[in-house]
Amino acid sequence: MTVRVSGHTLSGKTAIISSKSAVHRLLICAALCDTPTVIEGVTYSEDIEATIACLRAGLADIACEGDRVTVSPRTDRDSNALLDCGESGSTLRFLLPIMAACGGARFTGRGRLSQRPLTPIYPVLEQHSCHLSAEGEFPLSVTGRLQGDVFEINGSLSSQFVSGLLMAAPLLGTTCRIRVTGEMASYPYIALTIEALAKFGVTVVEENATFTVSGNYTSAGTLPAEGDWSNAAFWLTGAALSGSEDFELCGLSVDSRQGDREIVALLEQAGFSVANDDNLWRISGGKHRQPLRVDAEAIPDLVPIVAVLASALSGQTVIYNAERLVHKESNRLQTVHDMLTALGGKVTMTADGLLINGGTLTGGTVQGYNDHRIVMSAAIAALICKEPVTIVGAEAVKKSYPTFFEELEKRGMSVCHLSGDET
Repeated sequence: MTVRVSGHTLSGKTAIISSKSAVHRLLICAALCDTPTVIEGVTYSEDIEATIACLRAGLADIACEGDRVTVSPRTDRDSNALLDCGESGSTLRFLLPIMAACGGARFTGRGRLSQRPLTPIYPVLEQHSCHLSAEGEFPLSVTGRLQGDVFEINGSLSSQFVSGLLMAAPLLGTTCRIRVTGEMASYPYIALTIEALAKFGVTVVEENATFTVSGNYTSAGTLPAEGDWSNAAFWLTGAALSGSEDFELCGLSVDSRQGDREIVALLEQAGFSVANDDNLWRISGGKHRQPLRVDAEAIPDLVPIVAVLASALSGQTVIYNAERLVHKESNRLQTVHDMLTALGGKVTMTADGLLINGGTLTGGTVQGYNDHRIVMSAAIAALICKEPVTIVGAEAVKKSYPTFFEELEKRGMSVCHLSGDET
């Protein structure tokens, strides 16, 4: 799908979709209980549908009625079940140790998923009574049954491996200790996992990079899915760049453990005012725009849209500690660089990040690189481009936000779907 986006103003009110990160965790925890759980306010996307499909294949019966999802755990778990993770790294990395604790499974997927490294979890599973087939090849199989009460895992590549092990621990029938070695990447996502576990009766105590996990999964009954700060960042940044003060965003918790709520602080550092009045978020100001220095270690998913923001600031913005972005849906250091360059921006790649010089973007044609965050960032960049932005491969938004372009059009932007000979 190719779309052409133009316009310079956002208006009206947008209700943010549910957090993909939170819903992954709630679905999985619910599937590991002994009685059903209902999750309300769920927004469906390719990644969430992949997790639902995997849980149906291996762990639970799941009924979806509108935005209400009922998860009914099964006791008959098939150790030879084939779990199709689509392109969802979260789904694969969470469920590998969980299915190992349940007696095994097979995994498959598509796109770059087979290329995304699983190195940290391999020795953990192999040292605790499991065996995995060759990394990077689908179908990937895990056999045996995870055993033990003390685990050690390197946390420097991705928090998802730590989260998966935390969610597997309550299935082992004993209090478990998980020691994280190396730098603990993206800690806010680990905190989000701990919060989800607490809702299902599991206690996690952290001390000196060691997590002690106790308790058994207990249904949370009925609970809501919180709004997504990661996707809210596109709208908040868009409101800032458009200079429109009649755009409102709702459905976000100020108390969320999601690390991407850091977008508020970044916008304020850049010179914008962010107001929250009875769950309505508004952006104003921005006459004196300051460049940023952004440590991306805990907020890697914000880098594409923050890079667009940086293009509208004065001076040079520095984004660092972002080397893990090479293992995302695309090599996001390279694709963010290429996106901004195609739109007329001035950006330089470094070993672990980007240097972005502020200035007016001109517009042009960009590739989506099969990466939802690159596509949405390019669309928001249209707000500050002199000419329209044409995005090839725009269907990548289905991974996390299928209605993004529809909502963008409702908010005042022009979104034109093009045939191949119009690009």
